[in-house]
Amino acid sequence: MSDLEKIYGVHAVEALLRHHPKRVKQLWLAEGRQDPRVQALVELAREARVSVGTRERRELDEWAEGVHQGVVADVSPSQVWGENMLDELLDRAEGPALLLVLDGVTDPHNLGACLRTADAAGAHAVIVPKDKSATLNATVRKVACGAAEVIPLVAVTNLARTLEKLQQKGLWIVGTAGEAEQELYQQDMTGPTVLVMGAEGKGMRRLTREHCDFLVKLPMAGSVSSLNVSVATGVCLFEAVRQRGSRTISR
Repeated sequence: MSDLEKIYGVHAVEALLRHHPKRVKQLWLAEGRQDPRVQALVELAREARVSVGTRERRELDEWAEGVHQGVVADVSPSQVWGENMLDELLDRAEGPALLLVLDGVTDPHNLGACLRTADAAGAHAVIVPKDKSATLNATVRKVACGAAEVIPLVAVTNLARTLEKLQQKGLWIVGTAGEAEQELYQQDMTGPTVLVMGAEGKGMRRLTREHCDFLVKLPMAGSVSSLNVSVATGVCLFEAVRQRGSRTISR
């Protein structure tokens, strides 16, 4: 059982039980926790034939790297999509595609927040490079509040080459850069769009920037020069949502 991961938090565990119940091998609850949210998890576990046990809260504290809310699950290893699955994702998308690329975001809290926002905005997938990037772990899943179990996370070996392939399929690559001349709100994102966000502090890498069709910036009126990457991602994705109107994006 040593190859199992520990996932914690009500939302993350609930999402696993709803969407990938076969991956959940054991549900652990803090002794004494019997509120309605936990009872709902117990019912989901019973439906999936997942064993439920209790542990002292201090033991759960040792298992989890953050706030576990008295809920921890032993699950099979995280699943990250391969580059070859992008074609399938695009083929089954209805309406113009919307993809999010995170070029070297290494903070798991930022990755989790970006996954949560991407899911809320109806993005079809989040793409990250295999190297020098955060990947799925318990912290990411906790911050994502269940989105990590729904939106595909695609890890690619060569991000520049992936962007080229997406361009060949008719998608427009929109990169974000503080020095860009055009503001986000001037950019048309109603068509098939790949939104590229740079790493914390460093921004996009040179090769990634060179493969962008357009560069845009957020107008900054205050004294700070940039926003946290997860906040900027939310602003950019929901500008695409605004432009596309209320049309539902189907994955």
